[in-house]
Amino acid sequence: MTTAEQSTEGAAEGDAEEEDGAGGRRGVLRDASLSAVLAGLITVVVSCSGPLLVVLAAAAAGHLSDERTASWVWAACVGSGLTCAVLSWWTRMPVITAFSTPGAAVLVGSLGDYSYPEAVGAFLVSGLLMALVGVTGVFGWAMRRVPPGITAGMLAGVLFSFGAGLFSALDGAPLPVLASLATYLAVKQRSPRYAVAWALLAAVLATAVVPGIHAASVDIDWTLPVFTAPEFSGPAIVGIAVPLAVVTMASQNAPGLGVLAACGYRPDDRLLITATGLTSTALAPLGGHAVNLAAITAAISTGEEAHRDPRRRYVAGLACGFFYLLTGVCGAALVGLFAALPSALVAVIAGTALLGTFSTSLAQTVADEQGRDAAVVTFLTTASGVTLGGIGSACWGLALGLATHAALTARRRRGTPADEPGALDGGASTASTKSP
Repeated sequence: MTTAEQSTEGAAEGDAEEEDGAGGRRGVLRDASLSAVLAGLITVVVSCSGPLLVVLAAAAAGHLSDERTASWVWAACVGSGLTCAVLSWWTRMPVITAFSTPGAAVLVGSLGDYSYPEAVGAFLVSGLLMALVGVTGVFGWAMRRVPPGITAGMLAGVLFSFGAGLFSALDGAPLPVLASLATYLAVKQRSPRYAVAWALLAAVLATAVVPGIHAASVDIDWTLPVFTAPEFSGPAIVGIAVPLAVVTMASQNAPGLGVLAACGYRPDDRLLITATGLTSTALAPLGGHAVNLAAITAAISTGEEAHRDPRRRYVAGLACGFFYLLTGVCGAALVGLFAALPSALVAVIAGTALLGTFSTSLAQTVADEQGRDAAVVTFLTTASGVTLGGIGSACWGLALGLATHAALTARRRRGTPADEPGALDGGASTASTKSP
């Protein structure tokens, strides 16, 4: 973390303590801003227009009825909304949560092998396992020892596909891309807070006038949760609960903590992971498979585009929670609307909203010369999108980056011969960091 970020964070903590002592937390209405609310809205749009399809695929693989599928969607959105809103308000940080997309992907291949009550029992056990990991603090202890460059590299790798997707959309929808990008750059020169909002409006208007790009019709309907009594079986716990907990913690919670840290926050890992784990447990009988910290979508609401003042970005988390709850309560109507959005429009909105965060994280990735190799390995592995053993590229990027960092650190400790390339650079770098 840079000196400026530390100063900002210190000032934020000091101001928060002063305001708490003077008569309560900062007022939400005073901190509210259009940019933060729009950031929360875009976060939910992105979440429901892509990852939700994985949940629907898992429900289809398990041969679930329409009522149980709708209840699953309700539980996923309501669980995400409650945790977003409550945790963001309580911590005064933009805590963005979501339903586990990697977890749903695991269920696509395994849900059909068990009865639905057994799967619900496995969901419940998985939530308890994640809550237990959160209470112990082991996960956060390990994450705090990750070098900042590796964390930033993981975030940049996660966001790379969205940045590239913005320009890939030029093939099918050049007008929305160019209109959004031009508007974003023009407005950012004068009012950075509203650059994403104007870019979103430009993309929507441009999409509306492009022939051949139309959203599908949406049927209005309401969603009611359906209770399913859990059944516990050894095979389902081994086949569903354990893989679901592992991939959720590794592929979602680890990058989620990394996103918050990369944006200058110090999240309480015990609180966040325990809360999401217990929420997952409570919603399991209604079909919710897992609620976790968001990674990709979190970057939309944690960067400067949400608000220039880090202390006021928590409003984006509150807005995200509200729109998630609205999605869950309205059910099929809003979910169908989000799923019906043209893919080109979603790519443009997400890519534009994440431009600033991507550039910042990429700069942090290469900032430290001594840790640059490990950070670049993390970035490239994460950006590759590789999936091994059901674990996503973010986790593998973190693992390989840490392995590279450990190998290079051990080499430096043994001493690098003076005639090897990089010996003088390393010495110069060390000297420069110690000089005033």
